[in-house]
Amino acid sequence: MSAARDVTDADFKAEVLENAKPVIVDFWAEWCGPCRKVGPILDQIAEEHAEKVDVVKVNVDDNPATAAQFGITSIPAMFAFKDGEVVARALGAKPKQALEQEFAAVLS
Repeated sequence: MSAARDVTDADFKAEVLENAKPVIVDFWAEWCGPCRKVGPILDQIAEEHAEKVDVVKVNVDDNPATAAQFGITSIPAMFAFKDGEVVARALGAKPKQALEQEFAAVLS
């Protein structure tokens, strides 16, 4: 069971852009091998930093409007949002330590 919850085109604005907490968004797809590798790492980050940040997943195949809105052309792509603005990005599967460094602005 994933610690990161699914977000759709319909609820992205409420769940991410209007969220009082910073949010890390994982743009992914079922068929993407690197996405499956980074998923458990993001689940760990979600659990360890639950009081500071929310972690959500957007399936780009099921939610093309949100993917297009943020120019997602390759996955996995992870964006950190704070106060409705993108404050950090990480592209490709990376180890946990690298992701925590990329997203230090919302995790610390």
